[in-house]
Amino acid sequence: MNALIICVLGVLAVTAALPADHYTDRFDNININDILNNPRLLNAYINCVLDKGKCTSEGKELKSHISDALVTNCEKCTDKQRKGTRTVISHLINNKPQEWQLLTAKYDPQRKYSAQYEKELKTIKA
Repeated sequence: MNALIICVLGVLAVTAALPADHYTDRFDNININDILNNPRLLNAYINCVLDKGKCTSEGKELKSHISDALVTNCEKCTDKQRKGTRTVISHLINNKPQEWQLLTAKYDPQRKYSAQYEKELKTIKA
């Protein structure tokens, strides 16, 4: 019985010591605004995640997490990734609505999640 208790405590200690389940932060230092302000780069990333073009390693990483991040409200994102995600989504909603609609159709066809982003991030145009 004591061995079982010690084993359970050992497992709990190891589990508590594991890092939080987050996406890699390997690409957190990419300048998102440089990409958003460069139509060639932005279109390449959009084509990558829409399966219409080649993907860089960054694009592959992004594409592999879009669905999960959308469903979980980016709970595995670092703070920098959360901020960057909001920046990108805001840019797409307000400046690239056709591309936003294509991405929404692919990753959120029932619009369970994208409508909330649109409500929060759409700027009022005069």
